[in-house]
Amino acid sequence: MQEGKSAVAYQGEETIFALSTGLGRAAIAVMRVSGAGSEALLHRLIGPLPGPRRAALRRVWQDAATQENLLDEALVLWFPGPHSYTGEDGFELHLHAGPAVIKAVAEALVEGGARPAEAGEFTRRAFMNGRMDLVEAEGIADLVEAETESQRKLALAQTDGALSRLYQDWAERLKRVLAHQEALIDFPDEDLPPEVEQQLLEDIHSLIAAMQAHIQEGDRGERIRRGVVFAITGPPNAGKSSLLNWLADRDAAIVSPIAGTTRDAIEVTGSLAGVRVTFVDTAGLRETEDAIEAEGVKRALFHVKQADCVLQMFAAGDLPQTVFPASVLIGNKLDIGPVPEGVLGHPVMAISLETGQGLEQLKAVLEQKVEALTASASSGAPLLTRARHKAGVKEACACLEAALQQDWPEMRGEELRLAMRALGRLTGHVGVEDLLDAVFGQFCIGK
Repeated sequence: MQEGKSAVAYQGEETIFALSTGLGRAAIAVMRVSGAGSEALLHRLIGPLPGPRRAALRRVWQDAATQENLLDEALVLWFPGPHSYTGEDGFELHLHAGPAVIKAVAEALVEGGARPAEAGEFTRRAFMNGRMDLVEAEGIADLVEAETESQRKLALAQTDGALSRLYQDWAERLKRVLAHQEALIDFPDEDLPPEVEQQLLEDIHSLIAAMQAHIQEGDRGERIRRGVVFAITGPPNAGKSSLLNWLADRDAAIVSPIAGTTRDAIEVTGSLAGVRVTFVDTAGLRETEDAIEAEGVKRALFHVKQADCVLQMFAAGDLPQTVFPASVLIGNKLDIGPVPEGVLGHPVMAISLETGQGLEQLKAVLEQKVEALTASASSGAPLLTRARHKAGVKEACACLEAALQQDWPEMRGEELRLAMRALGRLTGHVGVEDLLDAVFGQFCIGK
């Protein structure tokens, strides 16, 4: 095969392109192109192609053959398939990032037969060409969106195949179980040793235990991906908005001595212990005849129920009568009165937002909360990150549990096959057509 020629048997019929770097003022913009017509299109723009995967500085023309209309001088990379991101022929143009340059090159690509890519189309083609499975593709989407160190590590592990390898290992174990079960079905009159069925049942129990442990870890991975949510609640004038402003390090909420200032929830995001966090300041909890304030109280209680942790505040001398589940009790206004060490058997963090007393200790407690909510109990084990994964593992686990309840070998075998199918849908090896649009639609253009 000639150096630089494609080795791909199947490629998308259409050649697609997209800007893979963000819009805005920058020095460089990367234009990505993929598809069957990539080689001819790149030749049209620059003339002779550089060596595969070797960067070369070339002039980019509207038509290199006639050297009509010089568009830019760019760094060019040629990726013949299958050794490319999508598995297809493709190339990248590292252009100067001026809007006029990007527009002119895009027009030249369209003139050469390419079309703008849809959201996630590059990664979808990579999936279709076997360059990655569905779980790894979702990891790439998470990596693009990662804002914190913990999100980056989690997404990178998923992109690297940690979660896929776990699911594939389960599938291989299940395949062996199913093979033993088929032997029991096909050769009922043979003198198969009783240890075969006993080992089969033990393997099913082992898989169920592994899946249940994985499911129990699921909330931790999802919290890292979406962030830990803290709801700040308490009566009016307890200092909730002041606490939000201190946590946000800016004036995110209006602070006023007038009770009922906060009518709706105010959210700010940040990072604690390397994890994305969202703080939600809610309306003061009290009985009121004001319809708007009453709606604010209703929404406050909704956020309390949805939060991973509740920061329940009260002012010195105004002790709460109840304590919400998953609460950190915070006694504010230590500068004007004493705050008890505990309320209703729960410890209290004493602070003064006026003087700053106790605030650093409170921050340390919140960091510990974040770490406890996101730390994995199984050292090194990959975490669930999406509801789709949890649903798939639960379905497989339920099928295995149903298999144990079956007395007929044929019925047990059918439940085992259903469990295998559920695992296959996770990685995209079987029955994924209805999932593809939902998964790849979340990507940005150019990915």
